[in-house]
Amino acid sequence: MAVERTEPSVATRAEDEKESAVPAGADRPPTSEEEEAAESAQLDQETKESVTKHYKEMAELGADVEGEGHIP
Repeated sequence: MAVERTEPSVATRAEDEKESAVPAGADRPPTSEEEEAAESAQLDQETKESVTKHYKEMAELGADVEGEGHIP
């Protein structure tokens, strides 16, 4: 099934342009409850080790990437 191609309208392009100028960031500061939950969150040692191992594996995999979407 072929995908029908469409062109964005002038209004859509204008809104996209306007939106692209807005810096990324949170739309509001965290509530006191959210801050407290974040500060009190604890990971068990097994989870920390698993995350650390995965991070290192992905960093090593990404170190040799030669182009977008390339997986060695």
